[in-house]
Amino acid sequence: MRIAIAGGGPAGLYFAILIKRLDPAHDVVVYERNAPDDTFGFGVVFSDETLDAIEAADPPAFAEIARRFARWAEIDVHYRGETITSGGHGFSALSRRELLGLLQRRAGDLGVDLRFRTEAPPDPDADLVVGADGVNSRVRARHEQAFGPTFERGRSKYIWLGTERVFDAFKFYVAQTEHGVFQVHGYPYSDAMSTFIVETSEETWRRAGLDQAGEEESIAFCEGLFADALDGHRLLGNNSRWIDFVTVRNAAWSHENAVLLGDAAHTAHFSIGSGTKLAIEDAIALAWAFREHPDDVPAALASYEAERRPIVESTQRAAHGSREWFEASRATSASRRGSSRSTC
Repeated sequence: MRIAIAGGGPAGLYFAILIKRLDPAHDVVVYERNAPDDTFGFGVVFSDETLDAIEAADPPAFAEIARRFARWAEIDVHYRGETITSGGHGFSALSRRELLGLLQRRAGDLGVDLRFRTEAPPDPDADLVVGADGVNSRVRARHEQAFGPTFERGRSKYIWLGTERVFDAFKFYVAQTEHGVFQVHGYPYSDAMSTFIVETSEETWRRAGLDQAGEEESIAFCEGLFADALDGHRLLGNNSRWIDFVTVRNAAWSHENAVLLGDAAHTAHFSIGSGTKLAIEDAIALAWAFREHPDDVPAALASYEAERRPIVESTQRAAHGSREWFEASRATSASRRGSSRSTC
């Protein structure tokens, strides 16, 4: 079977690995528009459940991932000098760059054809076309009427940064300013780095003048605001900019021989840490659907969607509630702020 995969992120690479393991005779090509070491963002999060699925699906890839983990079991909320801790969660994280690197190596070792700096062309000879090309998927756009995508834009602005301060838990910091409320979602992903996502309402973002700020100015603003949380450490950018979170849904995940994975099919707000988890689990489910229906593409795609859609929709409902809670909490805090300034 000839398989063309658009997108060399975790979903596309992991599906390429698994489908090649199922049948080495498959001709699998991954098209990635960026260079092999280009990546955006910092750390990615896995639940213990997802790690169990990865270990069962491909033990060599799991062994490589597990060697690089940062693990934690607690969530700390820092607000007005107080810390509230919730324990027993069981999450792991690692560098997105490292994850992509090890998946690229694993795919290459299995004989997957990796084509970087290359847009996925329409491939009329492919038996299966996989759209793992993100929120702005071109595969989805080519069949937009059939997939029926909808896009729900959140009411916040956020910027994805990193810091060399290594947190000991998942951290939420809240800062009240004269402009409004800013929040941080932070977590470790190696023995040297943590992810540091700063989120605020669009109104607060504008009042603070961040709509006119570039990357360096935004980093300097966030460093000053969260100096206590950073404890003398710097913030680092990676093509970082203030963006809106967009929830993607699709009426259908497949059309003829084309199928969507990961963010091309669905997104879930980062506050529940499920983006990469969902992408990897999609890849596993799609590969296992072809294990059950190796010679029947329509049946495999129908089986994949039937299994994954209820799980994804449940996660999206939880993510939607989480996103709305953060949006409402900023609005409530802003209404009480008066003229005082209180940080984490």
